[in-house]
Amino acid sequence: MALNFHQLHIFYTVAEKGSFSHAAQALHMTQPAVTMQVQSLEDYFGAKLFHRSTKKIELSEAGRSLLPYAKRSIELMKETDINMSKFTHMLEGRLHLGASMTVGEYILPRLLGPFGKEYPNISVSMKVINTRLILDEVLNHQLNFGLVEAEIDHPDVHIEAVMKDELVLIVPRDHPLAQSPSVTMEEVLKYPFVLREQGSGTRRVMEEELARAGFDSTDMKIVMELGSTGAVKSAVEAGLGISILSQSSLKHETALGVLAIKPIEGIRFSRSFYAIYLNSTILPISAVTFVTFLRERDLSQWM
Repeated sequence: MALNFHQLHIFYTVAEKGSFSHAAQALHMTQPAVTMQVQSLEDYFGAKLFHRSTKKIELSEAGRSLLPYAKRSIELMKETDINMSKFTHMLEGRLHLGASMTVGEYILPRLLGPFGKEYPNISVSMKVINTRLILDEVLNHQLNFGLVEAEIDHPDVHIEAVMKDELVLIVPRDHPLAQSPSVTMEEVLKYPFVLREQGSGTRRVMEEELARAGFDSTDMKIVMELGSTGAVKSAVEAGLGISILSQSSLKHETALGVLAIKPIEGIRFSRSFYAIYLNSTILPISAVTFVTFLRERDLSQWM
């Protein structure tokens, strides 16, 4: 029997999760299959890698010695996939991902065409939900990876910035602020706001940047919270309030003149869009290829 990467990955996941059942869930395998692969690895080395009891498992001395090599092998495999994704133009497969609302509704539709021309044999399936739900589905193994609008701090999740974006203040064309070249936050707080719902990346980035600038988002006169960027834009256009949204989502409305973008003096809502997936996950090569495309192409030509 030869040593193989699959077994090292399973061993590392069991060690990281501290449980055969949790590792099986993360790897989309049955628990007996995980146990069998670990036993095969133990047979290969002729040493027990875990001390098992009814309540918990612990790494043996041999297991602790193997762990850093298993981790390095996983890191090397990920690096290999990233490097080779540049050459996989004839790659076939299905790319299934989750995208937060702004990314899924306004950013990716402009990029999937160029991606499809470069990689014509990869089909794409995209689930559009808010950032918090994407994190939940990644953690629960319902999604392999997602693209989200706000940075996430979770010990089990790898996060990587892949695109840049900026939030801007928008007002209807007949609003009192529409003719001002720029406005102050003190002026802005006098007016009612229509915002994205709590849990959205857009809302979180806005609140964090306001806090850094010394403003409390609870001072905003929020008259409506809506679950999509399109709904917020429609409400602002109808005169129900003003808002702060991704500039990437405003191309048509600003071209038509129905919404105006107003710079806020001393505040800039710069952000990144992030790819997220579990640390224990080895992404399919189709997903690695897509993330590499986002990271290394000049996306501005399509935005």
